[in-house]
Amino acid sequence: MTAPGRRSSTFTRLLRHGFTDPSAAERLLESEQLAPIRADPVLLEALGTTADPDLALLGLVRLVEAQGGHTAERELLDTLVAAKPLRDRLLGVLGASAALADHLARHPGDWRELVTYEPQDLHPGVTEFERGLAEADDPVSLRVAYRRCLLSIAARDVCGTTDLAQTAAELADLATATLRAAVTIACDAAPADAALCRLAVVAMGKCGGHELNYVSDVDVIFVAEAVGGADEGKAVQAATRLAAHMMRICSETTVEGSIWPVDANLRPEGRNGPLVRTLSSHLAYYQRWAKTWEFQALLKARPVAGDLDLGAEYVATLAPLVWHAAERENFVPDVQKMRRRVVENIPVAEVDRELKLGPGGLRDVEFAVQLLQLVHGRADSSLRSGTTLDALKALAAGGYVGRADAVQLDDSYRFLRLMEHRIQLFRLRRTHLVPEDSADLRRIGRSLGLRGDPVAELKREWKRHRAVVRRLHEKLFYRPLLDAVAQLATGEARLSADAARERLVALGYADPAAALRHLEALASGVSRKAAIQRTLLPVLLGWFADSAEPDAGLLNFRKVSDALGKTPWYLRLLRDEGAAAENLARVLSAGRLAPDLLMRAPEAVALLGDGDGGGLEPRARANLEQEVLAAVGRAAGGEQAVTAARGVRRRELFRTAAADIVASYGTEETPVVADQGALVDQVGGAVSDLTAATLAGTLRAVVRDGWGDTLPTRFSVIAMGRFGGHELGYGSDADVLFVHEPREGVDEHEASRAANAVVAEMRRLLQIPSADPPLLIDADLRPEGKSGPLVRSLKSYEAYYRRWSLVWESQALLRAEFVAGDEDLGRRFIELVDPLRYPAEGLGEDAVREIRRLKARMESERMPRGADPTLHSKLGRGGLSDVEWTVQLFQLRHGWDEPGLRTTRTREALAAACAAELVSGEDAAILDEAWVLATRVRNAVMLVRGRAGDTFPSDGRELAAVGRYLGYGPGHVGDMLDDYRRTTRRARAVVDELFYGA
Repeated sequence: MTAPGRRSSTFTRLLRHGFTDPSAAERLLESEQLAPIRADPVLLEALGTTADPDLALLGLVRLVEAQGGHTAERELLDTLVAAKPLRDRLLGVLGASAALADHLARHPGDWRELVTYEPQDLHPGVTEFERGLAEADDPVSLRVAYRRCLLSIAARDVCGTTDLAQTAAELADLATATLRAAVTIACDAAPADAALCRLAVVAMGKCGGHELNYVSDVDVIFVAEAVGGADEGKAVQAATRLAAHMMRICSETTVEGSIWPVDANLRPEGRNGPLVRTLSSHLAYYQRWAKTWEFQALLKARPVAGDLDLGAEYVATLAPLVWHAAERENFVPDVQKMRRRVVENIPVAEVDRELKLGPGGLRDVEFAVQLLQLVHGRADSSLRSGTTLDALKALAAGGYVGRADAVQLDDSYRFLRLMEHRIQLFRLRRTHLVPEDSADLRRIGRSLGLRGDPVAELKREWKRHRAVVRRLHEKLFYRPLLDAVAQLATGEARLSADAARERLVALGYADPAAALRHLEALASGVSRKAAIQRTLLPVLLGWFADSAEPDAGLLNFRKVSDALGKTPWYLRLLRDEGAAAENLARVLSAGRLAPDLLMRAPEAVALLGDGDGGGLEPRARANLEQEVLAAVGRAAGGEQAVTAARGVRRRELFRTAAADIVASYGTEETPVVADQGALVDQVGGAVSDLTAATLAGTLRAVVRDGWGDTLPTRFSVIAMGRFGGHELGYGSDADVLFVHEPREGVDEHEASRAANAVVAEMRRLLQIPSADPPLLIDADLRPEGKSGPLVRSLKSYEAYYRRWSLVWESQALLRAEFVAGDEDLGRRFIELVDPLRYPAEGLGEDAVREIRRLKARMESERMPRGADPTLHSKLGRGGLSDVEWTVQLFQLRHGWDEPGLRTTRTREALAAACAAELVSGEDAAILDEAWVLATRVRNAVMLVRGRAGDTFPSDGRELAAVGRYLGYGPGHVGDMLDDYRRTTRRARAVVDELFYGA
């Protein structure tokens, strides 16, 4: 007897053998059922090798109890002790699968299936499984027989007799035999239907690929033909009834549960299409309507049941279409669309637990292999395997995939599939989620041979293999291209020039010959620079291909690399800072503006990293102005000073554009910014602040160069229009007014001459042709417009506004804001115009009618000839002008008694109008959405084309690039235009009501 407080020796041994609940296990071992073998040391040793010793022991006790008699119990226990193969198999299954333990408890004689250990038993095929299912003549008996066969597969799997590929193949063969048995049962139940038709069952997906999971939908397609002279329509109807019955036989839940769902949704038209078609109907659909993913699915088509000759004819008929899918017109955008991971449908809490669809999951490997098969399989029949691992091996043998990459990917794919198998085997439930419970993780880890700290080791290995898949997913496409052009290693299979060009075309490159030249220039040779480029380029090429302009991205990268290749920090930045390389790839392939800005000073690449370059966060106006004024102060003369100021402006424009692109495209580390309004505000604020700082520096340089420290007159720059509203776009001019005030004792004419000279010199210096983009100053909103003087004194403004001011000028002054020069003078100018823009008691009805008349005239006269008014972002229906004039009318009418309306910013004023209940929340949201979208379109056009524009581009690639910036994937340009028209149409309806009073 064990002394109180001391553990028994059995308890200690159980702990040592991996039991987590030794007390419960000790009670089970003491049970009457195990009395004959309790003392046998082989039992405990065998239990200790299982995935879950506690589960295995419980399952064994239940199985012995279920034998129903002393003789049967002794037979089981004697065999268990005497036969090591049975012991390992039976206890291995009981320790890995509670579901199969339940099956054995219900069918206690089935343990004998695990006794035989003949050579033919080690690797059974369809014939052996058909023999195992031969006596099943109804759905219930079929399920029992199916589980009996599954028992032997699981036993070989958990004992290591078969590897992952062999297990998956056996599961597919068992599914094949089961489908055949189900077809037989269905035909026996309806002999009249069976006599009318030939019905073929073609397996798709993992069953078709001979790589099935323990529990998975079995994807099928049905093909039928009439027998003899039977009517085709009636034959198809008969085949449909047989197919539907066959699906129910496998899918429906009975007292013995279900087998697995049979899924026919990969058929033409999916769920909306007929369940069964004739071969000619299938062919007609694939020739005319099928999408790229449907040909991708056909890679795994394999006839498995019913009329196998008809099934083989189906596969042979469609094969030429499959292997020419890469030549289809929409192949590239379809591929780009498929290459993006579709994870938005996975609940956020589950993304990191997804073995199949999550980043670095099984889908990444399978998609990569299938895409390369589609691209190269048309010329190389050795690649035409439906099995992922076989196809990967063939791709490596042919040089289409790097050998080292293929080995790593094979290893990681096997590990992830084994995890999936062990997870599903436990309950025989269809799932791809890694469990969170530590007991489940421990069982899975132990089943994979991780016995030290199973949970920690499993997590570590899973993380490592996911990282391998994520890293290789893109490199798989591109590394062989570099091997082909670099030609460093001898004796290895490489992509031929034709194969390399085929792959580049399939991945979106319009000029594959030029792309290969760029790759050769970047990656050839044995220098350290070339070696680093060969490391970077496989990933960069994938990011370029993810854009609308892959060719431009690669060309721009070559230009930047040529310019900076000898600097020690450039390649180190891209190699060592995770964000820098992807940010650069996005920026270089998103259009012309950002690359053009970068090419003029390639060292700005440093901004794309995480280090000391300041990153992509916009800088405050005060900091910008301080830097510009310091640069001006160091310069020798006016031209040199303004050149320095324009250099700062160019760099900061690049920073702003790069931040906008990265936020709009998203990266692996940073998702797409959801708040489009915040992006618009950020760009508008950053460009406006930068323009103000540039003007301040230019003013300082001109005054210092011409007059020393003091100008004869005080001088201020007043921002107007979108500049004053902090809403400048990349291509916007700077709308301004210039105001001066003679200093004490200075003649007014002298002061006026000085002020005009300052303006003329500022405009000249800011437009001198150089490597930096010009800054155009537009003073057309001044009194009397283009006919009036460029500069006025404060008194002159006062006199003009008191006597001559028109309502349009009051409206324009809503945007007036001091930005540079004499701050006190600027403040007094703003005080002067406040009564004009916020008139006491608001606008009179005559003034309101005049504003409406001006707006209507502008709509009819200023729209460019031939422009589509539904797509013009500035003057079109529901565009910027519509929203801004509506908001400005609220400001003119109510700004005098609503302080929130006294702002130069459109969105801020609209929000204030909503808060004051001048506009409903719904209408305000509609107007805001339209204004933000129209502004984004203008920014996109400038980023893509490198020049300003108010309409969508007509060029297809440029239009696609605008779509990518706005969040529309390949092939969705039509959706973008439809959404724009819908958004602006709703906004125009609100404008008609609020502005025109319609």
